[in-house]
Amino acid sequence: MRVAVATFDLPFYWSPPHELPLRTGRRDFGVGLSMRGDVGTGVVQMTANDFIQIGIYLVVMLLLIKPLGRYMTHVYADEPNRITRLGGGVEKFIYRACCIKSDEDMGWRRYAITLLVFNLCGVLAVYIFQRTQQWLPLNPQHFPALSPDLSMNTAISFVTTTNWQAYSGESTMSYLTQMAALAVQNFLSASTSIAVLIAVVRGFARKSTKGIGNFWVDLTRTTLYVLLPISFVLAMLLVSQGVIQNFKPYVEVPVVQTSSYAQPVTDAAGNPVKDAGGNAETRTTPLTTQTLPMGPAASQIAIKMLGTNGGGFFGANSAHPYENPTPLSNFLEMLAILMIPAGLCITFGDMVGNRRQGWAILATMLVIFIPLTVVVTGAEQAGNPMLHSLSIDQHASGLQSGGNMEGKEARFGIAASSLFTALSTATSCGAVNNQLDSLTPLGGLVPMWLIQLGEVIFGGVGSGLYGMLAFAVVAVFIAGLMVGRTPEYLGKKIEAYEMKMASLAVLIPSALAVVCTAIAVMTPAATATVGNPGAHGFSEILYTVSSATNNNGSALGGLSANTPFWNVMLSVCMTLARYALAITMLALAGSVAAKNRVPASAGTLPTHTPLFVILLTAVIVIVGALTFLPAMALGPIAEYLMSAH
Repeated sequence: MRVAVATFDLPFYWSPPHELPLRTGRRDFGVGLSMRGDVGTGVVQMTANDFIQIGIYLVVMLLLIKPLGRYMTHVYADEPNRITRLGGGVEKFIYRACCIKSDEDMGWRRYAITLLVFNLCGVLAVYIFQRTQQWLPLNPQHFPALSPDLSMNTAISFVTTTNWQAYSGESTMSYLTQMAALAVQNFLSASTSIAVLIAVVRGFARKSTKGIGNFWVDLTRTTLYVLLPISFVLAMLLVSQGVIQNFKPYVEVPVVQTSSYAQPVTDAAGNPVKDAGGNAETRTTPLTTQTLPMGPAASQIAIKMLGTNGGGFFGANSAHPYENPTPLSNFLEMLAILMIPAGLCITFGDMVGNRRQGWAILATMLVIFIPLTVVVTGAEQAGNPMLHSLSIDQHASGLQSGGNMEGKEARFGIAASSLFTALSTATSCGAVNNQLDSLTPLGGLVPMWLIQLGEVIFGGVGSGLYGMLAFAVVAVFIAGLMVGRTPEYLGKKIEAYEMKMASLAVLIPSALAVVCTAIAVMTPAATATVGNPGAHGFSEILYTVSSATNNNGSALGGLSANTPFWNVMLSVCMTLARYALAITMLALAGSVAAKNRVPASAGTLPTHTPLFVILLTAVIVIVGALTFLPAMALGPIAEYLMSAH
């Protein structure tokens, strides 16, 4: 997530200390090609630089996911292989130390209960760290304990991979809390998601059995063989680019340019002093130093991206130069977001014995992701129509990147900022390298809709793919109705029970988002925290609730969420969305695992063809459009129409 994302250039300053000034920037990106439309009209406008950056990213990502997917297939194989033998000693030691029966094959109920108990322990551990951090070591700034409601909200958000942050890390969390509570849960929550996916895939791959695997084995192997080694390599690469990793106290340094800020005058009791006119008096205070935050950031940034967690070490998240200092670090972080979710599609195809099934799912994700990435990039490149009406030049040229640079880092520009936004909201990462509240109406509509589609367009590690499989079950059921045959998927008949579970998995996040948004807009405690009136204010509420109910965690930034109402309500949303979806999919997996395979016949719908990709894409888009179109019409669509005229 996060909360107040600001933009700043190196060397940067805070005015006053611990507050980041919003600034805009320009950078030479060269003259580009227009895709369609005129700059400043608010329609899609793309430059050659935009196409090149997006194209390079997609090519590199697609080259990496095949070997990664095959590697993960070996990690979760039932039979020993070179990979599991390499770490077999460590794995067996963990099982012995934790009294785990690694050869036990769990049914879906046992698997689900084990998951819930483990995650409950994680919530309690993170909560205790936050409530006691003032007495614990590695707290050089002597930060006090967090409030009970904020501690609960943060604990639930990190355990559910939502990583919603209603606080700024550098002014709230000790180093120990960041490492031992938040970063550890980044590993374990991501491992939990992947474990559920592997159990669901086993359900389709096995036949006539009640077991879908062992939760502890899946959790251990994911952490040991997948997340830890890749995170270590990525952390080292990020450190080489300037991401900090230390335990130093915060550093006071002289400012580059002396400035001043207004500070309210208070009496002995701490109450504001007012003049004869009733206005609060202020005192001008010179700013001669700045406070530079330190800490072990690189290790947390690596897993926040790889695990599609998104929780920033600092409040500005990946817009902060200590989290994301260079264009190369930005590219590495974007690759890390999508590597595992996309690679798991290859693993899925291998585990069910038909690699084309995995490629079909991946193609469906790309069919939706790429056009929406073009839309958000083009909308930002087109610029602000309000500025266009004032005859302000927003064209890309050799002297400026053009378009809407408000809230974006000059070192990244529009293409990298827009691609990062699409990636972090298509997945459940929720990290940001620019201010989402500064996006154009059409640009802001795209990340909101990507979240509302159910976080299945890649989605979180594991959770995105098992959410997509729920949509695949719905799609084959619809196809079966069309031809009058019992639907089948991966050789298993889809009957009433499977449809109920898949329908619940599809509908629960959407229903939660709609109902909780309605509750929020009718509650004064919620509307009082909205920083903008009208359509944009409604968009902030809708985005906040959609982000929580789909375990994304990003925010538009104009809503003050650290209040008892929001902390409690969003905690409920995150919990219900996460575990209702996981449990229903485990129940579906248990049901199909007990069934025999049905031989393919002339009436069987092939689920690895372009036709099925089109059908699955249509189901996802229609469900998202029908559910959220009325709400979108009151938010970003209304805002676009008002700004365009």
